[in-house]
Amino acid sequence: MTRKIALITGASRGLGRNAALHLAAAGVDIIGTYRSQAEEAHAVTTEIEQHGGRAVMLQLDVADSASFAAFAEQVRAILGETFGREHFDFLVNNAGIGLHASFAETTEEQFDQLLNIQLKGPFFLTQKLLPLIADGGRILNVSSGLTRFALPGYAAYATMKGAMETLTKYQAKELGARGIAVNILAPGAIETDFGGGLVRDNAELNQQIASNTALGRVGLPDDIGAVIATLLSDGGRWINGQRVEASGGMFL
Repeated sequence: MTRKIALITGASRGLGRNAALHLAAAGVDIIGTYRSQAEEAHAVTTEIEQHGGRAVMLQLDVADSASFAAFAEQVRAILGETFGREHFDFLVNNAGIGLHASFAETTEEQFDQLLNIQLKGPFFLTQKLLPLIADGGRILNVSSGLTRFALPGYAAYATMKGAMETLTKYQAKELGARGIAVNILAPGAIETDFGGGLVRDNAELNQQIASNTALGRVGLPDDIGAVIATLLSDGGRWINGQRVEASGGMFL
């Protein structure tokens, strides 16, 4: 049986790394991207290979849409040379950055950076990769619980994620003819280094979130990696055009 292949942006750290490890454990080969952390990225490759999987890490700045055509050609070459395939099966648009700034104080520079990384990047990267995604494959975008509930300081960030949720529905509608299902995952607060590690390292904030979560704790990377592997499993093939929140029940 041919192994599936997933392309995950931002796979060198945080949720992207965790998703890569969970998918690899489920028998999926990985093409991951990193922006600058080459050493961390290759450590992920080594860990996957030690457990019998195959993984390749490629450098990509998702804010630089001018580089996407060349990146797609690089992916095409890797598919043939490393995997003996012409297509990959799953695209996970995970790469992103955090920003905590009030609406009143958000600068145009901050807004544009978020726009390029969180919306324009995945929009046009997915477009460029479409010829390489197998018919019957899947796309998983990443949103945030912050599109459902509002916490001060995340106006710009949540705005981009809200736009990605709308885009997901259009992608699902327009790519359905190829059998490609498109969904968007909305994690709640997770203990990672995202946004400077605020949720992980600030004990008061961590406890505040835990007390407002039905399952009584803050999420861990393994919680989200496991959800991604589940959504991309054979059992998730009929889920399409949906926002799936994985937050342990925040602010119910």
